[in-house]
Amino acid sequence: QVQLVESGGGLVQAGGSLRLSCAASGRTSSLHVTGWFRQAPGKEREFVATIRSWPRSTFYADSVKGRFTISRDKDGNMVYLQMNSLKPEDAAVYYCVAEPYGSSIDRPEYRYWGQGTQVTVSS
Repeated sequence: QVQLVESGGGLVQAGGSLRLSCAASGRTSSLHVTGWFRQAPGKEREFVATIRSWPRSTFYADSVKGRFTISRDKDGNMVYLQMNSLKPEDAAVYYCVAEPYGSSIDRPEYRYWGQGTQVTVSS
């Protein structure tokens, strides 16, 4: 089993930055794909970014490409999401995820989910 705990959410002005962190515990050595989804009120969960441990690669939603950066430490115990140039439409609950059930990394079909952290962007 794996547990994921997010932190770093909060209130920021449009154009500002936030860094989300996700602490993984348990059988973290088995984690190969970790990432972030988000969900705004009244909307479906949306893919944000993922990172693969080997070969090391990252994937981003078009809506965040060039503004967000996903990273993880070499042990795989921490995953980060650096969010720059935030927009009001980025406001959502952000979820850390790990290990997709299938090959589609941009679908909300992951084995492990964190409890979420709120990001609010004021205009």
